[in-house]
Amino acid sequence: MSDAEPGLSGNQKRKMRSASRLYAVQALFQMEAIGQSATQVVPEFLDHRFGATYGGDEMVDGDVDLFRELVENAVNNQARIDQMTDRALVSKWPIARIDPTLRGLFRAAGAELVQGDAPPKVVISEFVDIARAFFPEGREPKFVNAVLDHMAREARPEAF
Repeated sequence: MSDAEPGLSGNQKRKMRSASRLYAVQALFQMEAIGQSATQVVPEFLDHRFGATYGGDEMVDGDVDLFRELVENAVNNQARIDQMTDRALVSKWPIARIDPTLRGLFRAAGAELVQGDAPPKVVISEFVDIARAFFPEGREPKFVNAVLDHMAREARPEAF
């Protein structure tokens, strides 16, 4: 399904876009963890994760176009995104030393900040929510907010 799918309410479209961002973080994490390429991971997610049911819980369908764009743009712009992330991190913690889930999150968010059309504040808010889902008790959501704010100001200074 694409974001332009007729018959969907604005709320359904937002949920699909949010789900696609979460799936992109998971896909980028999986690619790094087990050395898979985007051409291997993207079809797996589309066939087995979007709308799938696990233990009686149905996963939300995602916006296929956004999911593909985030993963492909994260891969194609990884060096640029990682450099932006490194500049936003303190010097003692380069991106290679941070949690791999956060690396995937920063790469997906960076892809959207660099080449997406959503306002930076929306991107930051969405990915902070994803950080809360992965780290409900930790300080990571505040950390993610600070890093993404720095990255957004670098990627899209005109929006601030």
